[in-house]
Amino acid sequence: MAEAPLAIARIDARLRLHLVTDAVQCGERGLLAVVQSAVRGGVTCVQLREKSLDTRAFVERARALKALLSPLRIPLLVNDRVDVALAAGADGVHVGQSDMAPQDVRRLMPGALIGLSIESWQQMHEAERAPVDYYGISPVFATSSKADAAPALGLAGLQQLRRMTARPLVAIGGIQVGNVAAVMAAG
Repeated sequence: MAEAPLAIARIDARLRLHLVTDAVQCGERGLLAVVQSAVRGGVTCVQLREKSLDTRAFVERARALKALLSPLRIPLLVNDRVDVALAAGADGVHVGQSDMAPQDVRRLMPGALIGLSIESWQQMHEAERAPVDYYGISPVFATSSKADAAPALGLAGLQQLRRMTARPLVAIGGIQVGNVAAVMAAG
């Protein structure tokens, strides 16, 4: 990232309110309706997370979201699946520590927005050499939405990770209306 400050400013603006969703969490309203409502409410980036869909259905769902979001200039990121992101024409991908290496993602998607999950200070230290645009910090608080979540970092942990990098951070895990201001203040 040769243009780091400008690039970070552009990316940070795109990630200001980042929706991570999947069809199961959307319930009867449906994914498209929930995303439409979220966008009207100020969401600036959507990350599609689907753990149980087969590849074809995942690509179709991502394409439908891309068609909804593109005219609004809201980026669509696909969670974990570079193949689905490429097939659907998504704007980027978010990978975890056991997914495809960020260097390989960048090679396959050179102009894409790429995020990497961080759950510890050690991972953050190692990730600073990775060709990613932002970090997904989790979980900030205890959460029931991910069965294998790491121990909660808390606000102090988030603040420490914030001091370790200039890259934008997307904080997830147990964030609600009552604690979002504290999370934003923590970095």
